[in-house]
Amino acid sequence: MSEQSPGWLMDGWPHIWLPYTQMQTADLPPAAVSTSGTRIALADGRTLIDGMASWWTAAHGYNHPHILAAMSEQLQRMPHVMFGGLANEPAFTLAKRLAALTPGNLNRVFFADSGSVAVEVALKMAFHYHYNLGDSRRMKFVAFRGGYHGDTTGAMAVTDPDEGMHRLFRELLPQHLFADLPTTPDGLERFKELLAEESHAIAGVIVEPLVQGAGGMKFHDPDLLQDIAGYARHHGALLIADEIFTGFGRTGSMFACDQARVVPDIMCVGKALTGGTMSLAATIATDAVYGAFLGESDARALMHGPTYMANPLACAAANASLDLFEREDRLGQAKALEAMLAAGLAPCRDLPGVEDVRTKGAIGVVEFRRKPDVIALRRKFIDEGVWIRPFGNIVYLTPALVATHDDISALTGAIHKVLSS
Repeated sequence: MSEQSPGWLMDGWPHIWLPYTQMQTADLPPAAVSTSGTRIALADGRTLIDGMASWWTAAHGYNHPHILAAMSEQLQRMPHVMFGGLANEPAFTLAKRLAALTPGNLNRVFFADSGSVAVEVALKMAFHYHYNLGDSRRMKFVAFRGGYHGDTTGAMAVTDPDEGMHRLFRELLPQHLFADLPTTPDGLERFKELLAEESHAIAGVIVEPLVQGAGGMKFHDPDLLQDIAGYARHHGALLIADEIFTGFGRTGSMFACDQARVVPDIMCVGKALTGGTMSLAATIATDAVYGAFLGESDARALMHGPTYMANPLACAAANASLDLFEREDRLGQAKALEAMLAAGLAPCRDLPGVEDVRTKGAIGVVEFRRKPDVIALRRKFIDEGVWIRPFGNIVYLTPALVATHDDISALTGAIHKVLSS
């Protein structure tokens, strides 16, 4: 590969540190030089069909002309201005649109620059909400095993403490309360008991609605989300819905909470918010949560402010992305993808070592009984002309919502071929 690798790749390789990677054994990554639709062009002349949508962000495919045009216009006019004390039109317009799009009375939008930071804001918001109401005892959160909420300190503290990628730091992090997803009557009873016993100390319950993403693409039913929401509220805990992965059509509805008819107290969104162009996230609160921060003293105010929050360029991209959700049938495409993925991955059920095959919306998963050699699998997928990045004990697909039948056939066919070999 090195003979065909561009100079910038070889020159930079001794200095780069890749994410989630053991650098001592890491392969030189393929050099991406351009993108279009569902395709990634490599420097060596090959083209890969993207099954990841760049970590689930490129909902409309790459380089959508409507988003690019909005960004180009905004770039010429004002790529950034600080949000501390100044307003910009793309951010204020986006806040209004998100308030209208999200369920119930989630009407107050706090912008952040990444999903992990949006979770940090949600945790601070929940604790400070109770504090402002005169209850300083509520300092803990209930999170679920198998969950993942980000790589910053607060987000790590509510990510699975035993099987998650941050278990090394468990003793350094704030200690919260973890429960199994209550998928059985016994599990639901244990969850209820935990909330009852610790209700005086619980500020909120944080959940990835319908799908635990980076924790293994584990699915649960809308009825379960309703139960979690109901019991949290019964004990005065705020419900935080982490929709950073599940939002914007990924599960077949605009937000996963829509399928359960649940209105969380706080919702976190990100990833596909800008259509896979720039980093932007938001923490969206109900009127009741927002109201607890109002008063004469700054001590009641939410003290948080990322430098690039409400970046006008990113907000312009997000507004253009929302235009496409309004003009084109992305949710219908997501539901069609569910059928395509289910049909294409079904033959994998009969392969040795496969534990489960499952789909939900534009998500398809093949789960193994034991962790495979994911680096070797990745190499083989590239040889088959597809970009698929397995992790843990799963191979999964989260394609762009605009992926065609031919795209899905190529992706699922490559999975079956590689796993068969």
